[in-house]
Amino acid sequence: MSELTWLPAWQIAALIAKREVSCLEVTEHFLGRIEEFDPTLHAFEEVDHAGALAQARAADRAVAAGEELGDLHGIPTSVKSHIRVEGLHLRQGAQDELSDFDDIAVERLRRAGAIIVGTNTMMGAGANLAHDRAQPGVFSPFNWDAEARSPWDPERVPGWSSSGGAAAAAARLLPVTIGTDGGGSTRLPAAYSGVVGLHTSRGLIPHVDYRRPTMMLTASYGPLARDVRDVALFTRAMEGPDGRDYVAVQNEPLDCVEGLDRGVEDMRMGWTENFGFADTYATADSSRVIDVARAAAAGLATLGARVETVDEVWEDRAAIGTVGWTVEPSAYEVMVGTNQTPLQPLDPDLYRQQAASRARNWDHFREFFTRYDVLLSVTAQRIAATTSEWDRIWTIDGPSFPGGSFAPVYCSHTMLFNWLGFPAVSVPCGFVDGMPVGLQIAAWHGREDLVLRVAAAVQRAFPRDERPRVS
Repeated sequence: MSELTWLPAWQIAALIAKREVSCLEVTEHFLGRIEEFDPTLHAFEEVDHAGALAQARAADRAVAAGEELGDLHGIPTSVKSHIRVEGLHLRQGAQDELSDFDDIAVERLRRAGAIIVGTNTMMGAGANLAHDRAQPGVFSPFNWDAEARSPWDPERVPGWSSSGGAAAAAARLLPVTIGTDGGGSTRLPAAYSGVVGLHTSRGLIPHVDYRRPTMMLTASYGPLARDVRDVALFTRAMEGPDGRDYVAVQNEPLDCVEGLDRGVEDMRMGWTENFGFADTYATADSSRVIDVARAAAAGLATLGARVETVDEVWEDRAAIGTVGWTVEPSAYEVMVGTNQTPLQPLDPDLYRQQAASRARNWDHFREFFTRYDVLLSVTAQRIAATTSEWDRIWTIDGPSFPGGSFAPVYCSHTMLFNWLGFPAVSVPCGFVDGMPVGLQIAAWHGREDLVLRVAAAVQRAFPRDERPRVS
């Protein structure tokens, strides 16, 4: 059974379909890994042992009955703690309530046969929220007895927000977890943790919350896993139109699994060091980290891709306003007519400037993607911080960063694609000082098939088989 630990989810599903292993055996195996390693990693907010085992037994009955099985049949997974799972708690900051319905993404995961094991911790945004809402921008030290830790080095953090899911996927406490990305919160923990993390196009994976009605304008759902095909299969299971979501895609998306083995010959790729602005947010680690990602991008040329360095300049979202993060609709925009209100009112003049800047960037990318299939960059231009560094960054050093906050520094290479609603994936590409580095691959809206095709080629030609210390 120990061989299950590092098998990709798609291979485990094949074993289940051939009745070489049962869903119950798989679920018990990974529940055992959670029990063994989560006291160190703090990756889980809630684990539903009884519910997971009941789901696994039901899945085994479907196999025994010869029923048609979904792509994810019998695969245990978990979701970020602010994603609703019926019967489990939704926890985000002060919010803690028992959900009486599944999020659409969870509905679809169940329909594909996945087993929902529980929810993952959200560093800085979950039940142990450090942010004092009464003093915007002011943070207090984190509770490191409860926040997620990196399996590569438990004295370091696995990233912000989707941190628990990234740590769980890296240490293979589960084959795949589901994060959300409102500025890089799936890709950045993926880069710091040495896994694949996908930010999906606006509206690709639909969302509805009857208790707290919101529209996901710059945030997305996306899988975290060690294997690109697993990420693609989970994405395909969750994606597609849904009339309950006002901003969901209207047409069936392109198949993001079908082209994974096509390779990258003759694909047109641009490499950017910093989008023309991100060097403003460079740290002491940046040059060495970017060197690793640049080498990975150059490696794609050996596979037949046409890779060119581009010096084009995009506009920095964080450059407008004092901080630049509260002058336009939020990632989870409150719907009109509800009793919810935004945390801060919008400044009309700053919002107009942001909208105009966004339009210029959108036009720039529309033209850029007629010349190139994808844009390559580093995902995060620093390695994972230690817990003490992270406390200092938020409590002491924050106001000294450009824009008066660490947020633009943290999201320097990722936020642009949330702002515009374009897909981007982070794939492991190397290490600096023993800590993982990610290569980011971005494309035009709806082209998850392209970014995952390139990520699969990277993983196939330059595999990263290293396993973290805590695993």
